[in-house]
Amino acid sequence: MPEQKNGLAALYAGGLAALLASSCCLGPLVLLMLGFSGAWIGNLAALEAYRPWFIGAALAALWFAYRRIWRSTSDCRPGEVCAVPQVRTTYQTLFWIVVALVLMALVFPYLAAYFY
Repeated sequence: MPEQKNGLAALYAGGLAALLASSCCLGPLVLLMLGFSGAWIGNLAALEAYRPWFIGAALAALWFAYRRIWRSTSDCRPGEVCAVPQVRTTYQTLFWIVVALVLMALVFPYLAAYFY
């Protein structure tokens, strides 16, 4: 059973790392757009020092998820999650959503000047 969840766990880890990597820059912008203000928003910039670590964790999690999700169906035993086409399609869709989040975390600091 733990083998079946490795792909999904890696996707969750990649998504969480992508959100943490963008929290220093994207977080204050989203809060300002929602109408929140205050000096405490500047404290979110303290997470910027950890951004490379979060991005590295996201990329590593994506690598492991990719290896689990796109493995051959012939490597799966009958009845395993990876042998079910609907589950594979769902995991692949989630994978690309997480990839988009990671790309946003990588690119947003360079585009932030256009939003502020």
